[in-house]
Amino acid sequence: MFTLFVFLIVLSILVFVHEFGHFIAAKRAGLKVEEFGFGFPPRLWGIRKGETVYSINLIPFGGFVKIFGEDGKEENDPRSFASARAGVRAVISAAGVIMNLLLAVFLLSVGNAIGLRVGLIDEAQVKKARDVKVQIIQVAPSSPAEKAGLMVLDEVVGFKVRGEEVKIKSVKEIQDIVSQNLGQELTIILRSGKEEKERNIVPRLNPPPGEGALGVSLAMTGVIKYPWYEAIGRGLSDSLFILEHTALGYATILKNFFTTGKSGAELSGPVGIAVVTGQAARLGFTYLMQFVALISVNLVVLNIIPFPALDGGRLLFIGIEKLKGSPIPRKIENAVNAAGFAFLLLLMVYLTVKDFVKLFNF
Repeated sequence: MFTLFVFLIVLSILVFVHEFGHFIAAKRAGLKVEEFGFGFPPRLWGIRKGETVYSINLIPFGGFVKIFGEDGKEENDPRSFASARAGVRAVISAAGVIMNLLLAVFLLSVGNAIGLRVGLIDEAQVKKARDVKVQIIQVAPSSPAEKAGLMVLDEVVGFKVRGEEVKIKSVKEIQDIVSQNLGQELTIILRSGKEEKERNIVPRLNPPPGEGALGVSLAMTGVIKYPWYEAIGRGLSDSLFILEHTALGYATILKNFFTTGKSGAELSGPVGIAVVTGQAARLGFTYLMQFVALISVNLVVLNIIPFPALDGGRLLFIGIEKLKGSPIPRKIENAVNAAGFAFLLLLMVYLTVKDFVKLFNF
């Protein structure tokens, strides 16, 4: 219940911020907003304030703003979306992703001011940081680590080697202990939040290329905080860094699909994201802030992809309209968007089933 509760709060914030961007941009342009909805229809509840209905809908994984004239009708009405200039429609379409990026900047700015856990890359950072620890940042599929139940963000506290407990303080100490016990069972001592746990694991003698004997990537991490005036700049630079690498990641996934037919990455749907959200919340508020910022930036990249039913798809249609000097026929645009929406729903169902299979080992 805790995971579901936190996930719904996070989802509500992300959806509200995104749709508020469309909403406020449309209002500032003088257009009529007919509905501001959380989730997708059918509608469960709604209330009218002025000319706008604010609704909660059955399918909770999303939201929408319904602007008068979005369907291409009422082109002669000055308050309709269809009558607005292409530039105004482009700004309204892009406003949601802009708000998601601003949310990430805000969260990371606040986080840098109160102190965020970051990877420590040199001795100077180690000296500056507090609460330094060694954490797992990646677990390889089908590795000894995954089979033993090691998880991303677990802190490695130490080992039990032949009955003797050995505490560790660095990545190198872990590597030394593992290399000295290849093929032999070790007990690894982990900490997740306030919970300490032990897992038995056998380091591989001949791991696959690019993977270690345990199948984990490790990093020294620590909490570093900055003055508020520096934290704002770091919030912006951190957000842009995440944006750049997220875009590169999705580009790589698309390239892999077209060249090999496989994504080359582990994709998660709502259930998988909900599980990780719960894990981040249990580790602490700053972890959750960083994770929400990461998801918000992911929404920026996903929504700006020029695919039907996404904001990027609408921007693509507006761009084509500007190039050809006339709008694409509404029937064609609506049909393409409906097909795109249906595809996205099927993809959501597929990823949800995949998450359940992985989570419950069906």
